[in-house]
Amino acid sequence: MIRNATIHDVPRISDIINSHAGLGKMLFKSYAQLFESLRDFAVYEEDGRVVGCVALSIIWADLTEVRSLAVDNDYRGKGIGSKLTQWCIDEARRLGIRKLMSLTYEQRFFEKLGFEVVEKETLPLKVWSDCVRCPKNDHCDEIAMVLTFHDIPEPKLPHATPTPRGVSIPVLPHFEDD
Repeated sequence: MIRNATIHDVPRISDIINSHAGLGKMLFKSYAQLFESLRDFAVYEEDGRVVGCVALSIIWADLTEVRSLAVDNDYRGKGIGSKLTQWCIDEARRLGIRKLMSLTYEQRFFEKLGFEVVEKETLPLKVWSDCVRCPKNDHCDEIAMVLTFHDIPEPKLPHATPTPRGVSIPVLPHFEDD
């Protein structure tokens, strides 16, 4: 069963994620990071025990990200990861967000779910918002993958002005009070 995560799930989510991080498959998450992003998380529960987790993070109006997808090693190979990813797909669609991305080492897993490999440079908002703070930034070996929902229209956003690093970030126009 998939459900929204609660504060009581944080220790178990931490155990699952950090067991994979210890193998170099994902980044470690502190309790502080998990509590801060708890509303983004869903968990997969079996027989009253959390055995998998995922987070859906909104990057921008047209981009969401599958984050922290992890399944307890004793429960791998049972389709739990696919169900958690489907939860992200359904939630991104519900929100009306056109693209869902993942940075991953599991290319075949995401390809089976319809994701396609893209260059990281095609995701400037992700790179600007998160990758600049990542310890792997200068030598990232993860694969960028995107699932585009072609039936969801692209949002109408104002033109983005370049930042000092040359990355365009959409900015809402400033309106003077009358």
